[in-house]
Amino acid sequence: MEHNPIETLALVIPVYNESQIISDVAKEWIGCLDKLNIKYDIHVYNDGSTDETLAILNTFKKDNNHLIIHDKNNSGHGPTILEGYRENSRYDWIFQTDSDNEMSPEYFQRLWKKRKDYDILLGRRSQRYQPFSRKLISLISRLTVRLFYGDGIWDVNSPFRLMRSSVLRQHSWSIPSNTFAPNVIVSGLMCFEKRRIFEIPIPHHGRQTGEVSIRNMKLYIGSCNSFIQTVMYRVKL
Repeated sequence: MEHNPIETLALVIPVYNESQIISDVAKEWIGCLDKLNIKYDIHVYNDGSTDETLAILNTFKKDNNHLIIHDKNNSGHGPTILEGYRENSRYDWIFQTDSDNEMSPEYFQRLWKKRKDYDILLGRRSQRYQPFSRKLISLISRLTVRLFYGDGIWDVNSPFRLMRSSVLRQHSWSIPSNTFAPNVIVSGLMCFEKRRIFEIPIPHHGRQTGEVSIRNMKLYIGSCNSFIQTVMYRVKL
């Protein structure tokens, strides 16, 4: 009889100043993953929060063995995601999502059930309101990936992505640690290498609590850096 070992999952969540919602987000994900009978850990990366986020996480952890807290100095959203990828490559699968609850855990099972046939599975943000500036940045990111890496993923910076670790670990250490949007490069690599890609639309809900940490001039500067970093990484391949 063939033996099918239980696959392991690391859920990577970068968090910055989300004291109003982080416990609800953790509860929803634990409830979702428990129902699917998955062997998992939730790795929350506290990126130097200045509010009560860390204290709330520590209190929540006392009764939840699945929660692993990484407290770190602030380095930004992108570098924190990349750190999570590098430190959790021992799991079979890595799922990355954000801490703002803009994409519901209830849709995760649609990706998990399809995992056997794919290397990366993404939720494409649908029903999403964006100001013109963010729409433009999203368009430029998508066109950059398509032009320099290839076609295959629409929402190249989606924060709702399930990735096969054996594929992801090949690149997570080669992507520079200061990369503003590592998920864009990861998406590009999946297209460039013609990996098996699965992407479905998932409703996106606007932020209900807290504030967007990257906006205005900081957003434009970061987006310019992302464009340069994405192109230069492709040139070095």
